Amino acid sequence: MRLVRYLQPRVEGDLRSLLDDHPWLHQVAGALGSPLNLVLPDQVARNAERFREVYRAHHLSGGIYFAHKANRSSALIRALAGVGGGADVASLGELQHVLAAGFAPERIMATGPKSREYLWLAARAGVIVNADSVTELSDLAGIVAAHALPRVRVMARLSGFATTGTTVLSRASRFGTPATGTAPLWDVLAEHRDRLDLLGVAYHLDTVGLPEKAAALDGCLSAMDDAGRHGLNPRAIDIGGGFGMNYLADAGEWESWTSELTAAVLGRRPPLTWNGHGYGLRNEGGTVRGTLGVYPAHRTVAGPDYLDRLLRTESTAHRRPLGELVLDHLYELYVEPGRALLDQCGAVLLRVEDVGDDGRGETLVRVAGNGTDVGLEQHGVLMDPLLVPRGTPAPGGPAGVYLTGNLCLEADLITRRKVFLPSRPQPGDLLAFANTAGYLMDFSAGAALMQPTARTIAAYRSGDAWRWCLDDRYWPVTGREGTR
Repeated sequence: MRLVRYLQPRVEGDLRSLLDDHPWLHQVAGALGSPLNLVLPDQVARNAERFREVYRAHHLSGGIYFAHKANRSSALIRALAGVGGGADVASLGELQHVLAAGFAPERIMATGPKSREYLWLAARAGVIVNADSVTELSDLAGIVAAHALPRVRVMARLSGFATTGTTVLSRASRFGTPATGTAPLWDVLAEHRDRLDLLGVAYHLDTVGLPEKAAALDGCLSAMDDAGRHGLNPRAIDIGGGFGMNYLADAGEWESWTSELTAAVLGRRPPLTWNGHGYGLRNEGGTVRGTLGVYPAHRTVAGPDYLDRLLRTESTAHRRPLGELVLDHLYELYVEPGRALLDQCGAVLLRVEDVGDDGRGETLVRVAGNGTDVGLEQHGVLMDPLLVPRGTPAPGGPAGVYLTGNLCLEADLITRRKVFLPSRPQPGDLLAFANTAGYLMDFSAGAALMQPTARTIAAYRSGDAWRWCLDDRYWPVTGREGTR
């Protein structure tokens, strides 16, 4: 039985070129330490253009609002500001960050739970407020009145959409007004029409399921008609994010690994995970039970292609493509991609500190970093790192290893999955976790046990060479100054 089970990452374009430059990687990691985050601001601008191509193909207008929570990098935010992108912010701090990065207020969408301070700055700056409830709209109207502020553009986020025809399960959400009970929403917007300007309706579903998203867009089209009947003038639909990411280079590897995990859970092959962890699967009397709780790491349709597929999906209510219906009504379309806009935009470098055996025949590789520095387990993303040897690779061929972190905690594994590398790592080597800019880089990073957190650098081309600057030193017009 072949025991090697690679899950090789999909690495393309500039990110591939950067990660192939081993001397450069060792130079910057030697200067700045481990862990180290790399971001590619030029790539995020190219990704935004790919989304715009989908808009042009469907003859639609609207805004692409980057979900800031996916990455806190200043370089990525400033690069998007420089090419006319938008920002979806979910906190007071994020709003302050994008305003300072150069985003015009009309290109900022304020979402998420909102304090009064957050609402005040959003109203004061004139950004779009994506409201989750009648109470939030009432509070915003009160702030506008009390501080004599201009009328604020708002989106009304909806949830719990009913469906027609084939039943589509719509999961419960903390956010948004139930689409089946919008009368109080229209009433408060009509009452405060001199303070709140209803720009349109929105949804943001915690799923990549296309049928559920199509049902929600269908429901938003109906809600727009309903708002018009109540004397309001909505003109945009915000369909949120969740367009997915294809992390792996080979669909066959993903299918083989998930099949082999099932066999391992049943005891039909050696374990593929630490202490037989099943990622949601369990063995009950020789039968596999449970649900595999990981991100579908290989996706044939993701990012801009997923948006295109959604817009070509037929409305169950109108029997026409959803994109055509949006266009017929002359509505603008807003999207809020996070990880999809950060495809191929970054990597995390971790230095190998120690390599040893655990007494049970397994190899443990300790790195200078921990599970909060590269959030694979937290987000259920399974993929191999790239081995960046410091010198001559160790002999012996492929090696299956477990990656452990620098925290004094049994649970601090970079991944519970056994990782297969082309050779056994050695102290001083680097492991490069590719395509981690979306949620996997700094989303949960913290200084647990006083361990250092990653610095972030922005990398960019200068002729045939790679250059870098500290993340907060990068600007679209001056980012090449102060480089190394």
